[in-house]
Amino acid sequence: MAVIRRWEPDSDGGLGVPGATATSRGPEHRVAALTLALLLVVGALMGTINLFVNDVLRDGPQRWIYGATMAACVLAAVPLLVRQRAGRGHTFCLVLLGDLIYLVVVFCIDDPVRYATPLMLLFPAFVAAWFLGRWELAVNMVVTTVVCLIALWPSYDSAVGLGVQVGVSAGMLNAGALGVFVLRRRVQRLLAATQTQSHLDPLTGLFNRRYLVAQAPRLWRQARRDGTRVAAMMLDLDHFKRLNDAHGHAAGDAVLRAVAASLAATVRPTDVLARTGGEEIVVLGLVGDADEAARLAERLRTAVATSFTADGHAVTASIGIALSRPVDGENAADELWRLVDRADAAMYEAKRQGRDRVASMRVPRARAPLPQETSTRQGPAATDVA
Repeated sequence: MAVIRRWEPDSDGGLGVPGATATSRGPEHRVAALTLALLLVVGALMGTINLFVNDVLRDGPQRWIYGATMAACVLAAVPLLVRQRAGRGHTFCLVLLGDLIYLVVVFCIDDPVRYATPLMLLFPAFVAAWFLGRWELAVNMVVTTVVCLIALWPSYDSAVGLGVQVGVSAGMLNAGALGVFVLRRRVQRLLAATQTQSHLDPLTGLFNRRYLVAQAPRLWRQARRDGTRVAAMMLDLDHFKRLNDAHGHAAGDAVLRAVAASLAATVRPTDVLARTGGEEIVVLGLVGDADEAARLAERLRTAVATSFTADGHAVTASIGIALSRPVDGENAADELWRLVDRADAAMYEAKRQGRDRVASMRVPRARAPLPQETSTRQGPAATDVA
């Protein structure tokens, strides 16, 4: 099976989104940033209640330090609300800040065992487990253990009692964080597999129409940036119905798989190769001029003609080419299908001229009615593409 490209789960779990990066600004990252900001603000508001409860905070500087710490939590949420983006480095710093805040709270609380249990570390532990990668989680697990030891030390006279309490508290926190991390990784793999399958044609392993549309904005942006053109090549297998009728659908499926494998080995790495239905295949890519598109189309025609199944079945393909130079402000998906329609019209002209050939259609910059002239020829591809 010819598969051009597959998604892989994020190898280190950045921000809980497959393939996430620190500079991404997708909706998932906005949700993550807003969630972190909300947790910081809610935590600060809940902690502020202690300022108004008697016999909880120690008198003196500790009360002011505690209040400043709660204010710092609110201030830490401001960049998240403004930027609506949280990179892994930023999130890791927030996790370590949460550990430090717990120590400050323990220092300011009159009875830490009663009012500042290690359960307060659930926030940084679970944030690290859900939003960060392996090594950040490992570092935070070590920090959690150390923080529990420092926080509980003054409350226990016995080293054995201290060790047991630290082991239980830190062990439960780290076990819970590890469980969340494993669950998140599993969810990521399932999402990545689902996304992959939703963009692949199950018979040939080529991409499908959904993926073709999803890639249009990227290709249009790159073409505008580089000053290149977008080329659409529509391939239709010649006499494919006749082959199905004569040899059965199993033979037709084998031919489609053989053609897909040959085309996958022929297209450039940056091209998008998709089966849009039946025996129709679209190649979408960027070219510098009409000659480059024609040469690529001719290679595709040759690749199809030299594809054979194990039973010796083979087909040829008629190919239509259309080019467009993207401009700012146009809808990439709409322009994609206009371009594919023109390539489809050129492909039918190739069939009328005898099949197993390339035909190109001139595409005007203005979205005017299609011109009537097309150019076809056998062997070397036509080159009068706009």
